[in-house]
Amino acid sequence: MKLEAFEGPLDLLLHLIEKNKVNIYDIPIVEITAQYLEYVQAMEEEDLDVVSDFLVMAATLLDIKCRMLLPKETTPEGEEQDPRSELVERLLEYKMYKYASQGLKERQVEASRAFYKQPTIPPEVAAYEEPVDTELLLSGLTLSRLKQVFDFVMKRREDKIDPVRSRFGQIKKEPIKVEDKIMAVMEYGRKKHVFNFRELLESQPTRMEIVVTFLAILELLKLGRLAVTQEQLFDEIHLEMIDDSPLVLSEDEIAYDTETPEGEEE
Repeated sequence: MKLEAFEGPLDLLLHLIEKNKVNIYDIPIVEITAQYLEYVQAMEEEDLDVVSDFLVMAATLLDIKCRMLLPKETTPEGEEQDPRSELVERLLEYKMYKYASQGLKERQVEASRAFYKQPTIPPEVAAYEEPVDTELLLSGLTLSRLKQVFDFVMKRREDKIDPVRSRFGQIKKEPIKVEDKIMAVMEYGRKKHVFNFRELLESQPTRMEIVVTFLAILELLKLGRLAVTQEQLFDEIHLEMIDDSPLVLSEDEIAYDTETPEGEEE
């Protein structure tokens, strides 16, 4: 008798079930037990630990065989208990892991046959950057959408103001230049590269700085230093720094008045 190598008693049982083409949920325990014992008796395994595992399963099969000859046991709910149910669950679990391991092994063999070529792209090709089309980047995005975000940020800031405490003390006017805020946004863009338009406005400490930051962003968009992207309608607007080279501005280039009128508070 030529013996096959099995990984354990469950592997042998599964082999006998598939060999006899029987339903795993309705195992003919007498026939399977006889074939199992025939295999165990023919084993020539010196490892006692391995043999003992097969003997334990043999004892389990004999126990199930005896229990099936006795009147069927019932649960407290009156349902009949199948002595084979626990063994079936173990076999199904083993079968699942066995086939999964075989699939992984096949993938490992396939992967061992694959070879990957190291990239050999010339440095000048790798360093090439496609020219930025600002009109394409701004397509579908209007100033009205930017204004909606601006109005939303301003409203959220007003909601945070305590109507009583906000009137305490005296607020000193501090002039804010658009040129300075442009440089600040440029520096912020160099660090973040891509950043959220709304979050940038919300991070400003005062109402006036929100307005000036908004103007600075518009100026940088006009100069082609920033690009605006929005994946879908009503999604978050993101700004991307596409040109972070040093920027020199003259006073004539910026025509915004950021002075707070007399008698008004920020």
